[in-house]
Amino acid sequence: MTIYPDPALLHPSSITPEIHQRNAQIAKAMAVLPEWWVIGPAAFRKNQREGAGVFPPVVFSERATTRTIESEAGPLRLREFLPSTGKPRGVYLHLHGGGWVIGGADMQDSMLLTLADHAQVAVLSVHYRLAPEHRYPAAPDDCETAALWLLDHCAALYGSDQLIIGGESAGAHLSAVTLLRLRQRLGFCPFSGANFNFGLFDMTLTPSARAFGDERLFLRTIDMVQFRDAFLPGEHDLRDPDISPLYGDLQNLCPALFTIGTRDALLDDSLFMHARWLAAGNTGQLDVYPGAPHAFFRLADAHTQSAMTQQIQFICSQLK
Repeated sequence: MTIYPDPALLHPSSITPEIHQRNAQIAKAMAVLPEWWVIGPAAFRKNQREGAGVFPPVVFSERATTRTIESEAGPLRLREFLPSTGKPRGVYLHLHGGGWVIGGADMQDSMLLTLADHAQVAVLSVHYRLAPEHRYPAAPDDCETAALWLLDHCAALYGSDQLIIGGESAGAHLSAVTLLRLRQRLGFCPFSGANFNFGLFDMTLTPSARAFGDERLFLRTIDMVQFRDAFLPGEHDLRDPDISPLYGDLQNLCPALFTIGTRDALLDDSLFMHARWLAAGNTGQLDVYPGAPHAFFRLADAHTQSAMTQQIQFICSQLK
C-alpha cells in the first residue's frame, strides 16, 4: 500500500503554539553549546555521552549483548537485542544517526528495545566506523558487511530470514546505500522493508536543507556541510548513488516507511526520496509530523509516540 500524507500537515498552520514554543526553547538551549568541529569530534562525543547538552547522559541497557564479526577492516561489533518474550519473527538491522561523525550503536537502547519487544524482532545495531577518523567509504562498507553477514547467519541464529533495515538521519542514508549495494551485488533486494527516519539522501543538499539557515534546531545548513565534509574526503561526484542514493536506480526495492518533521532541514530529502521510491515502482508510506525538528524521537512527546507506533506497525506488516 502506498500512503500519502494529508497536504495540510505540511502547512505552517498545522504547527501548534506549544510546538513552536518547544522548538524555540531547544534552539535557545543549543545556541550556547560548542560546535563539534571546533572542540573536535572526540570531545563532542564524550560530552554527548555524559549529557553535557540538551539531553541527559546516555543510559545503557543491561539487555544488550555484543556480537563481533569479521570484516576486511578488522572486527566489527553489532549491538544485539532480543525480544523479551518468544522467538523473533524477523531481524531489524539498525544503522544509527549522527552525521557519520557522532552518535553510536549504543546510544538509543530504549528505542531499540521498544522495537524488539513490540515488533517481536531481533535488533542488531552496527558500530560502523565514524568520520573524520574513518572517511567514506568506511561507514557504508561496514554496513554492507553487516548486512551480508546477517543474510548468511539470520536463519541459524534467529530462526527467521525476514529482514528489515533502517535508521535515523545518517543511518537512513546508510540504509538506502546498503540496499542499493546489495541489490547490485546479489541481483535482488534481500530485505522485506526499509525504515527511513529523517534521512539525508542528497549530498548536494535539497532546497529545504540549503534554506534552513542558522536556527540551531538539532540540524542546520552549516551542520550538514560540516558533516558532509568530514565524511567525504577530497573530490567526489555528489550525485554518485553510493553517496546520494536519491540519484540511484531505485527499482525493485522493498516497501519503505519515511518519517519526517516539517521543521527538519531534511524535509525535502524525505519528500523527494518518497516520490522517487514510488516512481520506481516500489511501495512507500510517508509520515509527516507538523513542527517536529530533526531527531525528534529523542523528545519523547506525542509525535515520538505516534512515530514509534507507526514503525512497529510497519515492521510487523512486512514480516510473514
